[in-house]
Amino acid sequence: MLIRPAVERDAPALSRVLLDIIALTGRMRPHDPDFTLSHYIANRDSIRCSVALDAEGMVMGFQSLVRAVPGNRYDVPEGWGIIGTHISPRAHRRGVGTALFAATRPAAVAAGLPRIDAYIGADNAMGLRYYEAMGFRTWRESDGIVQKMLVITPDD
Repeated sequence: MLIRPAVERDAPALSRVLLDIIALTGRMRPHDPDFTLSHYIANRDSIRCSVALDAEGMVMGFQSLVRAVPGNRYDVPEGWGIIGTHISPRAHRRGVGTALFAATRPAAVAAGLPRIDAYIGADNAMGLRYYEAMGFRTWRESDGIVQKMLVITPDD
């Protein structure tokens, strides 16, 4: 597995990952290539967006880390990080999320983030388990949403 920064030409592949997730969960979300480019790859508040590639160079998943700005849609305190992890169902249970976070965590430290927030549907058992395994802990819950937070220390 190769983890590398996402680039513009990855937008259609990221879109396909989101479509695979929609097909599995039935939860609709924006997913077209223009959205993946603007929201994940070229987001002006981006710290890092990484993709995980299999041996054939196919995108198995991606992880985005952005800096929280005032008025963000997740109500995360300004200056924290906001993480999003999206793994194709074809790649579940293959260590993709762990490998992606191994690239994201040092980026969070380098960016001086004090904390990272993960905004997860309360019915997303796999997502909740994943973030717990990465060291995130619940800090807020509301109307079907669980927000997990990881404290970043300089010696991470």
